[in-house]
Amino acid sequence: MSPLSDLEFFAVLAKHASLREAAQQLGVTPPAVSKRLHAVERRLGVRLLNRTTRRASLTPEGETYLLEGARVLEELEALERKVAGARAIPRGILRVVATLGFGRRFISPALSEFARRFPDVEVQLTLTDRPVNLIEQGFDLQIRIGELPDSTLTARLLAHNRRVLGASKAYLSRHGHPATPRELARHACLFIQENDETFGTWHLQSGGASETVKVRGPLASNDGECVVNWALDGHGILMRSLWEIKPLLQSGRLERVLPKWDLPPADIYAVFPTRNYLSAKTRALVDFLLDTFAPQRRDRDGQW
Repeated sequence: MSPLSDLEFFAVLAKHASLREAAQQLGVTPPAVSKRLHAVERRLGVRLLNRTTRRASLTPEGETYLLEGARVLEELEALERKVAGARAIPRGILRVVATLGFGRRFISPALSEFARRFPDVEVQLTLTDRPVNLIEQGFDLQIRIGELPDSTLTARLLAHNRRVLGASKAYLSRHGHPATPRELARHACLFIQENDETFGTWHLQSGGASETVKVRGPLASNDGECVVNWALDGHGILMRSLWEIKPLLQSGRLERVLPKWDLPPADIYAVFPTRNYLSAKTRALVDFLLDTFAPQRRDRDGQW
C-alpha cells in the first residue's frame, strides 16, 4: 500500500467510533481493517489508535498523522484539480450535516434532486442539533442556522431567516400578552435545546435597547416540531424560526408575541473548512443550494 492510500484509509478509520463501523464504511471485514491498521503502524513504528473491543481513539501520533495527512490529501486534490481544470467532475463521497428540522424539511428534498443531477456523488446526510466540529468529525459541509462561531470556517449565505416569539390564542387569552421582554419571566416558555445556545436565556433587541431574559417553562425538547406542537396545545410561548411557523402565524393558530422586538440572527448558511479551493463535489453542492434558496436570499426579511 502507498503512503497516500494509507492516509486515506486512516482518515476513514478516524471518523468512526470503532473498527467495526469503519469496516462497514469501507465494505470490508473488521479483521481486514485491523490487519491493515497494524501494517500501517508497523511501517511507521508508532501506535496510531488506542483500541478496545468497542471503541477506538486517536493517540497523539494518530492525531498528527490524521491532521497533517488531511493537509497532504487536500494539496494532492488541489493539484489534480489544477491539472484537470474545468474538466473536474464532481464525484466521491460527500458528507453533509444539518439540523434536525430544517434538514428534514428542506435539505433532504434538495439532496434528492442533487443526487439526480450528480450521479457520481454519494451524499451522506447526518441530522443532528448537537454542536459539530467539521474537521474533527469529517464533514465536508454543514447547513447552519445563526452566526458563525469559528473563523477557520467559510460560510455562504443560503437564505435569510428570522426567529420570532409565538403562542396559541388559548394560552394568550388565559395569561395575556407580555408587553415587555421582562414580562416573559412570568410566563410559561417552551424550549428547544439545540447547538451551543444557552438554555433558558433569551436575548431581544429593539432599536438601541437590548434585554436578556432568563425564562422558565414546563416543557423542552431537542426537536423543534415537538415544541411547536406544545405551543399549539396552549402550553406556553416559544421561540422559533419563520421557516417553520410562518404558516401557523398566517392561519392564526399561533400569534406573534413582542413583534417589535428582534431575536438573535437566524440566517441559514452553508459552512465548510476554509481552504484555497473547494473540491468539485463540495463546490457543486454549494452552487446547487445557492440556486435552490435564491428566493429566500432575495427577501432580506426572511419571510419564507
